[in-house]
Amino acid sequence: QVQLVESGGGLVQPGGSLRLSCAASGSIISAYIMAWYRQAPGKQRELVASITSGGSTYYADSAKGRFTISADNAKNTVYLQMNSLKPGDTAVYYCNANRFNHIIAQRYNYWGQGTQVTVSS
Repeated sequence: QVQLVESGGGLVQPGGSLRLSCAASGSIISAYIMAWYRQAPGKQRELVASITSGGSTYYADSAKGRFTISADNAKNTVYLQMNSLKPGDTAVYYCNANRFNHIIAQRYNYWGQGTQVTVSS
């Protein structure tokens, strides 16, 4: 079982920056693929960025060049640095931990409670 707690959301003006944090407990993040998703009102939840235990990263096209995902294994925390924010980035941002146990063919998928990011002047 993994507990994920996000923080760092808030109101920011267009062009501004925020850093989201996701503190994990109950298991080590290096055992999982860690990811940030977001969900805007009336839209489906979408993947923003992910990072593997080996440090490989993935970014959605909307995040490339502006967002950076990173992990601090010593603190068991994942971050999402968001720069050059746009009104279209307004959403609830969720932290996700996911892994698949091939031996028993079981997937483990955990979500945080979400943190609101609002980009507005």
